[in-house]
Amino acid sequence: MIGLAKKAGRVEIGEEPVGSAARSRHARVILVASDAAAGSVRRAYAFAQTGACLCLTIPADKDALGRALGRSSCAMVAVTDVGFADAIVKKLAVMDPEHYEQASQRLQIKARRAMERREEQARHEKNLRRGKKRTASPEPPQPVQEPPREAAKEKPRRPARPGRRRPAAPQQRFAGSRPVKKGKGSGRDRKKS
Repeated sequence: MIGLAKKAGRVEIGEEPVGSAARSRHARVILVASDAAAGSVRRAYAFAQTGACLCLTIPADKDALGRALGRSSCAMVAVTDVGFADAIVKKLAVMDPEHYEQASQRLQIKARRAMERREEQARHEKNLRRGKKRTASPEPPQPVQEPPREAAKEKPRRPARPGRRRPAAPQQRFAGSRPVKKGKGSGRDRKKS
């Protein structure tokens, strides 16, 4: 199943790609080889906590995991498709229900929710293509009436600062200004010939 997921392009292999997939929340499950170094296992669990996904130590060693992916060895893998992740963890749960059953149940719930979201999105896009709008309810909702408010109290104006005058009547904005000449530069900059 891991090899199929790799062919579909739904697997990130190695520590850096797994970390970036987890940080971008694309990883659904992180699988760690049984003989991976303690530091790698610790980082894989940290990636899983950052990306809010599952991290499982599988019974295969680095060489077996690498052969499944067409490499010499591999310590950690992130599966980015929820369907593939669910299928892989189901197979692990069949092999060892004690360790993987709870993870399998969690991924089944996530896979079901993802499928519901995809179906909802497909229905929405279909409605958009057909130009359908939301159907109006038979009875428009009644506006909620608020209790009457007290008359707004008028705030007293501040007295004007000394030294500042307010104009008595509004004036034209550019009264008394000279018209702008159009063209390159002003008359003083032109060369006389």
